[in-house]
Amino acid sequence: MPANHELRDALGALHAPAAGEPRIVSLVPSLTELLCDLGLAERLVGRSGFCIHPRDIVKAIPKMGGTKDADIEKIRAAAPTHLVVNIDENRREQVEELARFVPHVIVTHPNTPEDNLDLFRLFGAIFHREHEAEKLAADFRAARAELRRATQDLPRQRVLYLIWKDPWMTVARDTYISAMLASAGWDTLPEKSEVRYPEADAVLQGLTFSSGITPVPRALASSETPGRFADRVLLSSEPYRFTGKHRAEAETRFGAPAQLIDGEMVSWYGSRAVAGLRYLARQRLP
Repeated sequence: MPANHELRDALGALHAPAAGEPRIVSLVPSLTELLCDLGLAERLVGRSGFCIHPRDIVKAIPKMGGTKDADIEKIRAAAPTHLVVNIDENRREQVEELARFVPHVIVTHPNTPEDNLDLFRLFGAIFHREHEAEKLAADFRAARAELRRATQDLPRQRVLYLIWKDPWMTVARDTYISAMLASAGWDTLPEKSEVRYPEADAVLQGLTFSSGITPVPRALASSETPGRFADRVLLSSEPYRFTGKHRAEAETRFGAPAQLIDGEMVSWYGSRAVAGLRYLARQRLP
């Protein structure tokens, strides 16, 4: 890496390669996995309780609260040199409190699959794992190319990706999840949203399709299946754990075929994105 290549995080903060042996606390599950895959497990002195991968490795790393309710005193006692956080997953006020005694706070905010390449480079350079980071980047590029080849002849589909029930909730297009699905030719609904995780019923605007109570407006109807709101409903395994028993209910409610999908493969960035792209290549149906 050129000596003058700046290492800036999602907030534009400038970072330098770590001096000595870093002590890292990660409060982001997917980034804890990335740090482990970069060979930094021994440098992790704390994690959130939601950091569950790689299972055999993270069980030896002390838990320090959750992503939204980190244990400030436990983290202080661990004396980390670096804290890894995410704009969406961690609370700003807690991060600001932690920044008072953690020398280096690395803020992340990937919004597209390609943003993972910047994450690999940033972490690899800060923690002296450039070779491992470049290998991950090469694997990512190969998986991205495989997905393009697998989907290049398939028509794009409009999908409703459900993350919660009671109320039913989905994702906006400015989310990482939506961008991952778009890379496989699945365009999430709604097309526009003022919130990142809208209620699906608000998206539907009170319409039902199986009963024929109200016709679907042309603006909402799928181009692939005229009169249908979406071509497919995707039931995620997280944060709400949809199972096979929910498929019929979702199909009736939203008037489209439903399938289960591994939420970790779609929503976890970092090293999991490589497997996620290959997973989508297998899941994408015409």
